[in-house]
Amino acid sequence: MKVSVIIPALNEAENLRDALSSVGPSHEVIVADGSSADSTCSVAESLGATVVTGPAGRGQQMDAGAQASTGEVLLFLHADTRLPVGWMEDVTKAVSDGYVAGAFSLSIGSEGLWLRAVERVANLRSRIGLIYGDQAIFVKRESFFKAGGFNKLPLMEDVDCVKRLRKLGKVVVLEKRVTTSARRWAEGGHLKNTLKNWLTLTLYFCGVGPGRLYSMYYKK
Repeated sequence: MKVSVIIPALNEAENLRDALSSVGPSHEVIVADGSSADSTCSVAESLGATVVTGPAGRGQQMDAGAQASTGEVLLFLHADTRLPVGWMEDVTKAVSDGYVAGAFSLSIGSEGLWLRAVERVANLRSRIGLIYGDQAIFVKRESFFKAGGFNKLPLMEDVDCVKRLRKLGKVVVLEKRVTTSARRWAEGGHLKNTLKNWLTLTLYFCGVGPGRLYSMYYKK
């Protein structure tokens, strides 16, 4: 079973090496670059990844990467996230067991009681259906395109896609953990950013569109 790993990136030259290293050799890796101004593309190519470029926007970038891929299973890995050892076996077993999609549990690569609490909440949240992209979502290729992919959404593309995938079959959260950077919690403070993330999720379920949420989240 061939798994294509798709990594959306925007100015991620410093983080990309660790993400790619965690994938391991002999896998198709596509870095979907959003017109980076740093050496993201050259770093990716030097490490054997295929690079596709286009406008910035994670949903749009991942959809472009999926179109360029050839795997029977697609795994979407954030550039600041590392896969666990043995990830390939876990993904192929989940798909063989009949799941249309899944993700890993979450670990945050930093010390501190607050982030341990964030991890716990995130893993409880994902088991009731709210899976985020930093958990390395994987999906059968056929199901991904049947569901409409990420719909080129600028924000909440992960939650929206998984919601549609659940209509096609079972989705699993694996016990093994990916390790993601703590940088998005550190920017502006742990509490502020945690509250900001929950507010964004609440507004999404209240019907606020992803485009509007993106503008609010990044204050554009």
